Amino acid sequence: MAPGLPAPEIQTNKDGSVTIQYVPTQSGVHELNLTYNEQPVSGTPLHVIVDSADKGSYVTAYGAGLSSGNSGKECEFFVAGAAKDIDIKIEGSGKADIVKREDKGGLQRIVYVPVSAGEYDIHIKFKGKKIHGSPFSAKISGEGRKRSQLSFPATSSYTLGGNNIDLTNMVGVLKAPGGTPEPCLLKKTPDGKLAIASFQPKKKGSYSVEVTQDGRPITGSPFAINVGESELCHATKVKVNGSIKDATANKWNEVHINIGDAGFGAMGVSIEGAHRSDLEMKTTSTTDFSLQYKPHEPGIYLLNIKFGDDHITGSPFMVSVGGEPSGRSRETVVKNLQPAELVKPNQKCSLQMKIPGTDPLDMEATMTTPGGVSDACEIRDLPGHSYEVKFTPPEEGIHTISLKYKGIHISGSPFQYTVGRAPAGGNHKVEFGGAGIDKGEVGTKNYFNIYTREAGPGSLSVAIEGPSKAAIEVAENPNGYTMVSYQVSKEGEYGVHVKYNDEHVPHSPVFVHVSPASGDAQLVTIHGLRDRGLEADRPATFNVNLNGAIGALKGFVKTPTGTEEDIFIQELDQDMHSMRFLPKENGVYYVYIKFNEAHIPGSPFPMLVGKLGADPALVFAKGDGLEKGEVGKASRLTVITTNAGSGTLAVHVQGPSKVAVVCAEVDDGYEFTYTPMAPGDYMIIVKYCNITIAGSPFKAVVTGKGKASDITETSGLFVETVEKKQGASKSKRFLGDASKVVAQGNGLKKGFPGRPAAFTLDCKDAGQALLTVGMISPNGHPVTELSYKKVKIGSYNVTYKAEEKGDHVLTIRWGTDDIPGSPFAVSVG
Repeated sequence: MAPGLPAPEIQTNKDGSVTIQYVPTQSGVHELNLTYNEQPVSGTPLHVIVDSADKGSYVTAYGAGLSSGNSGKECEFFVAGAAKDIDIKIEGSGKADIVKREDKGGLQRIVYVPVSAGEYDIHIKFKGKKIHGSPFSAKISGEGRKRSQLSFPATSSYTLGGNNIDLTNMVGVLKAPGGTPEPCLLKKTPDGKLAIASFQPKKKGSYSVEVTQDGRPITGSPFAINVGESELCHATKVKVNGSIKDATANKWNEVHINIGDAGFGAMGVSIEGAHRSDLEMKTTSTTDFSLQYKPHEPGIYLLNIKFGDDHITGSPFMVSVGGEPSGRSRETVVKNLQPAELVKPNQKCSLQMKIPGTDPLDMEATMTTPGGVSDACEIRDLPGHSYEVKFTPPEEGIHTISLKYKGIHISGSPFQYTVGRAPAGGNHKVEFGGAGIDKGEVGTKNYFNIYTREAGPGSLSVAIEGPSKAAIEVAENPNGYTMVSYQVSKEGEYGVHVKYNDEHVPHSPVFVHVSPASGDAQLVTIHGLRDRGLEADRPATFNVNLNGAIGALKGFVKTPTGTEEDIFIQELDQDMHSMRFLPKENGVYYVYIKFNEAHIPGSPFPMLVGKLGADPALVFAKGDGLEKGEVGKASRLTVITTNAGSGTLAVHVQGPSKVAVVCAEVDDGYEFTYTPMAPGDYMIIVKYCNITIAGSPFKAVVTGKGKASDITETSGLFVETVEKKQGASKSKRFLGDASKVVAQGNGLKKGFPGRPAAFTLDCKDAGQALLTVGMISPNGHPVTELSYKKVKIGSYNVTYKAEEKGDHVLTIRWGTDDIPGSPFAVSVG
């Protein structure tokens, strides 16, 4: 016992319990450690707050709720020494409401419910003064809660000036009154002027905006902005009414928001709860908005409404959601995976996976070394549509394995295989795919594969959520592949959630439509379907024989850009039907044929339109920008396309801030730069011909100062590449005439939220050059989807899908010059 500490007295009560007494000599937090046979007793050490007596009376607090608890559950503590004049306030990472407060002869029992995990400060005052130990810090743990979120520009855009500006390599720095310079995001307005995409002033006075392009100040820089009281961003002046206390599950609930007196600022909305929610924002006027949300299940939800990154008055709102449960079930299986075996050069390697619905004669596999040399792999056919891929890597480094069926990459291919050192690791290196992700059938096992070798050791979690309970089986195959099967009893939409070390892996969750048991659909056969040798703008036809089956036949195709198109069906006789559709672009189509809502054998069928002139397995990415970066500074990465053929190259950056993505052609590929505005983790996704390259997504850790967005921002750029050969002349450059490019189509003028729109580009008389297409929303966000495909020589079909209403800016360049009419102002609404 240390000198000066109180010596406890221990008495046996002869009933299996003991009494411990001690007399403290000083106030403060005392720690009581208990051991039994020299082993710590569970639940210890105990923390006891001792306060000094003041004129015969004192107030103190104790209880487990002052130090720990679980989110969503009741936590309690006690306040002793006074029956009144006690004030209690709880602050923390989430909302915590006091649900009970009982007084029993000078002893108060307080019960509170913290909504989310985190650290909470509990302030206790007696007659306006803090009691000893206040504020108490309670660490709350619990399951991660599901969060739906959206951002809305509202009144955050501020126009600086200029005319027909070009944002390429342009950087803005904003200096507030008495503050330090900070990077700011720039945008181009529909009328071609320069603007700040997100201006949210918190101080009155003169703001300065310095804008440089290629390191030199532009005309008019620095720009001065004078901010008065009416322009200040005031979250407290936002007015709301509607469903902020009570709501109904599986129905749209409405909240009216008015920002007429709130100044400049953007809105951010999120809803948290034990289940997912759908969110929508509608504009009723320049200052009035309608927020609609639909929780999927009853329960307690937290509604966050922010303006200018600050909570409005009353936010977060605790909403009690009633109504009937959806009846959805969720089953989860967790499996701990060991690190992959360290492979040395010239060591024989193999991978095993299950791919139902394939023919071994149509399977092929290739290994590409770090030096770019490709070699065929051996494929062994195993029972039950399983395959073993054998190969021998000749050198150290990251190899690429590609697996194709009928010449088309299967889901998840190509993927990385590290030799000579441990893989980089991380949940973003997990890949999954297979027939059970594309479709499902009631009453049968639906299979998919998960590739975890490059992710390192960890805990793999697979959950299936839907109208019925799923029987899940998870089997770990050697060397990195895990096979998953699930079987359900009801048709409908099922969510497949794949996590690694408690974090969702890329593309998780996915939603799979499970069809009814196939029954007579197994009798239906398809005839004359060509899976290659097809051309754009020429009809693709084939026949379907019902073979005596009775029911409804229907079909549709998924295009290379992801849109769905109907198939024309004509009855030839009682059993035979003719099907026809017209492909408009080159690429891989998937033909879905269903009978009585169930897939026929082999559906969906892949079809290649045009020639597959590019191989994503030969595309590589390198550069510091794939791993690290600094706020306000350009990060660079290079995508090597040598020997990969020509195709559409897409780079997307996802992270805590918007970024401006710029592309420049180099000798061996294309160099991309992006400038992050906030610190944090950024995911860089690289696709070639709509297929993710090996190793993507890449994770870049950005350091520095800046305020991160509450939601994940996505920025991207598409370019149509030219073929590059190893050893080709480095001085060769293509010259084109942008003035001879002709753009046509309704998509240049009008679009509708959430619906694909399209237009065409005729470049046959414009020579050869780099084609660049980009589109941003009114608040500076890139549109959700944007892609283009070569239909024939010199002709392209461009498709986009915008989610926000308002005037969007569409920029099209041939080489370094805008084509006639670019930038286009496209009205979406």
